[in-house]
Amino acid sequence: MDASQMKFGLAQPLKRREDVRFLTGKGRYVADLVPQGALWAVFLRSDHAHGEIVSLDVEEARAAPGVHLVLTAADLQAAGVKLGMKGERIETRDGGKGAGPERPVLARTHVRFVGEAIAMVVADTVEAARDAVEMIGIDINALDPVLHLEPQDPTLHTEAPQNRAFDYLFGEAAATEAALRASVYRIAVEVIHNRVTAAPIEPRAAFAEWDGDRLHLCVNGQGVWVQRNELSRMLGIPRERVRVTNPDVGGGFGMKAMTYPEYVVLAEAARQLGRPVAWVSTRSEAMLTDNAGRDLVARADLGLDADHRITAYRVDLVTNLGAYNSQYGQAIQTELFTKVLTGVYKVPVGALAATGVYTNSTPIDAYRGAGRPEAILTIERTMDEAARKLGVDPVALRLKNAIRDFPHETLEGEIIDGGDFAGLLETVAPRSAGYAERLAASRAMGRLRGLGVAAYVEAILGDEDEIARLVLDEDGGATLYVGTQSNGQGHESVFSRMVAEATGIPAEMVRIVEGDSDRIAKGGGTGGSRSVTVQGTATRATVRSIVAGFEAFLAKEWGVDGVQFADHRFGAAGTNLRLTLPEAAALARAKDRIDLVDRSEKIVLDGRSFPNGVHLAEVEIDPETGGLTLDRYSVVDDFGVLVAPNLVEGQVHGGVAQGFGQAVTEWLVQDENGQVLTGSFMDYGMPRASDLPMFQFAERGIPTRTNPLGIKGCGEAGTVGALGAISNAVRDALAAAGVKRIGMPFTPNRIWTWIEEARHATS
Repeated sequence: MDASQMKFGLAQPLKRREDVRFLTGKGRYVADLVPQGALWAVFLRSDHAHGEIVSLDVEEARAAPGVHLVLTAADLQAAGVKLGMKGERIETRDGGKGAGPERPVLARTHVRFVGEAIAMVVADTVEAARDAVEMIGIDINALDPVLHLEPQDPTLHTEAPQNRAFDYLFGEAAATEAALRASVYRIAVEVIHNRVTAAPIEPRAAFAEWDGDRLHLCVNGQGVWVQRNELSRMLGIPRERVRVTNPDVGGGFGMKAMTYPEYVVLAEAARQLGRPVAWVSTRSEAMLTDNAGRDLVARADLGLDADHRITAYRVDLVTNLGAYNSQYGQAIQTELFTKVLTGVYKVPVGALAATGVYTNSTPIDAYRGAGRPEAILTIERTMDEAARKLGVDPVALRLKNAIRDFPHETLEGEIIDGGDFAGLLETVAPRSAGYAERLAASRAMGRLRGLGVAAYVEAILGDEDEIARLVLDEDGGATLYVGTQSNGQGHESVFSRMVAEATGIPAEMVRIVEGDSDRIAKGGGTGGSRSVTVQGTATRATVRSIVAGFEAFLAKEWGVDGVQFADHRFGAAGTNLRLTLPEAAALARAKDRIDLVDRSEKIVLDGRSFPNGVHLAEVEIDPETGGLTLDRYSVVDDFGVLVAPNLVEGQVHGGVAQGFGQAVTEWLVQDENGQVLTGSFMDYGMPRASDLPMFQFAERGIPTRTNPLGIKGCGEAGTVGALGAISNAVRDALAAAGVKRIGMPFTPNRIWTWIEEARHATS
C-alpha cells in the first residue's frame, strides 16, 4: 500500500487516554504551574456601568504591607505600553469601516461596564493584594448607562454616534423586498437571543515571567499565537522574545480564544519586577469580565408561494457588541450570513441587514455571540411559525424546501459540496412515534406537551491553514507537534491514534505537544470546530511526507526499486527486506539522515465543510408552576467521516446540554443601572444532568470533498440545533394554552406568567 492509501483509525470508538490523569488529579492547569515564590495580582474594577474617572489615588495602596507594585493606565503609558487592544472592524454598507474605539487594558478616563479593570495591585499574597485594592481612592462621576439594543444617546464613544458600531447589508435588498411583497404567504417573526456566559469549569488564569531578556506568559487559552503577537505589539517586545504556553485547559467555548486586558498588565508587571506574577479569576470576576455571548434581536420575514415553497428570506439584526469591540466582535458577516442564507432550505433571494450597537456591558465574543445558534434558531422559528399559520406539518414544510441538488451554491457564493438534508429529516421524523398517545396522557394530567424540530447546517473552517511536525524519537516512539489546542475535547487521544494507525507506532508511544509558541512555529488554535479537520489533514500530510522520504532512502540503501510502506512495514516486492518505521528511523540516524526523522508540513484547505443535521425535542410543561421537562431528544447528524464516534457523540451531548442551558435556564441579566444580577451560580442557572433525558443519537455521514479526510466537524453542532428544537417544542406546547409570544430562557416564572396572561386575555 502506498502513502496515498494510508488510512487513519476513523469510525472506531476511542478510549480517551488523557482522562486518566484528569480523573486522578494529575491534570496540569495554570494554577498548578504557578512558580514558587510568585507574586499575586488583584484588580480594582469599576462598580459603575458608565462613568467618568474624576480622580484615582493609589499611593496608600503602594505603601501597604506586602505590596510590590501598583499599575494604572498612566503607569503603563509611562512605561511605553500601548494601551489599546485589538478590535475587529467590518466593512459597512457604505463601503467604510465599523467604529473602532480604543479599549484600554486599564480604564483611562472613563469606565464603560461593571467590572472593567482600573488598576492592578501586585503583592506577596492574594489577600495582601485584596487589602491594598481596598485602599485605593477613586472617585467616579456616574453617567447614565446605555443598555438597550437600539442606537440611541447617550453616546459611549465619540467614534460611534448614538452607539452605532456598524451598519451592514448583505444580499439583494430591493429584489428581496419585491419577492416578499409578491409572495402568497408572508410570515414575520422576532427572535430575542438572551445574553449568556461561557462558564468554563476552569476560570481564566495566567502568570507571566521575565528573565531579563524574554517574556513567558502561561495562560489557559485556545491557542498561543494570537496572545504572543498581541503581547509583542503592546509591550514592544520582538515576537521571538515572547513565549506563550497553554497547559491543560478546562473548557474554552470560544471565550478563551482572544486576548484580555489582564494578560498584558500581568506581563508588564513581571517585566518591571523581574519576578513571576500570577492571577486567577474568581467566578464572580468571570461573570463580570469574560466576553459574553448572544445578546441580539433578529427580525425575520419569510415569503412562500401557493405551494408553500420559499420565495425570499430577510433578517434585520441588531446585535450588542458590549462596551468595546472584542478581537472578533464585529466579525459577524461570514459566521452569520453563511448560516442564515446558507441554510438547509433553498432560498431564491435573500438579504440581511445588521446593526451593531455599543452598550455598558462586557464585550461580546463573536464565537458565541454572532452566527451559529442565532441564525439557525431564527430561521427554524420562522419555519415553525410558517408551518403553524399554514396548517402544514413542520417536517413536511421543511422537506418541501430542503436543498436536494449538490453541489449547491449559496447566495453568498459558498459551495456546499454534498449532503442529504431531506434524508436526515425523513430519518428523524419517525422518532416522534407515539407522540399522540403521550400528548393525550399529558393532557389527562393537566399538562402541556409540545414537539419541536430544527434542521441546521454549519460552515466550518476558521483558519484554513495548519502545520504539523512529526519527530521519530530514538526510543521508537514519536512526537507530534500540533497548532491546535485542546480545551477538553480529546485531541491527545485522537491525534495519537491517527499517527499510530498510520505508522504502526503504538499510540501510547506517540507524544502530543501543543500550546507552546517556542516549540511550534505557527498554528491556528482551536475554534469553529476546525481542530480535527485541519490539524488531522496536516498530520496526514506530514506522515505521508515521512513515509515518502523513507521509501526513497531505503530504495537507495537496499539497491532496489519499488520500496513501499504496507502493513506498517517498508518492503520491496520479491525480497525479504522489511523494516518498521522506528527501525528505518534508527538506520537513518546511523547514516546521519536526521532530515528523514523530523518532518513538518503545512496544508491549506481551499473550502469549508458543512456539517448538518436535524434535532427533535419533546417537552412537557406543568401550567400550574411553569416547570418545563425536556422529556425526549433525538439527533441525526451528518459529520462526514467520523474520527472516534464516541467522542463525537460526547461532543453532541455536551452541545445539546449547552443549548438547553441557554434555552431554559441561563440568562446573564443586568438591572437598569447596568449591575449584573446573575453574578454567581446561585443566580445564574447552569444546566444539570437531572435536567436532561437520555439522548438518541445517530450519524448518517456523507464525506466532504473539501479535505482529504472527509471530515465535516462537530464541535458546535449540538448547540446550534438544540436552541431551535427546544424553542419550537415550547412554542408548540404553549400554543394550546393560548400563548402567542415566547422568548428564551423558558424559566418557570416566565412560562407561568405567559400562561396566566393568556388566561386573562381569553377571559
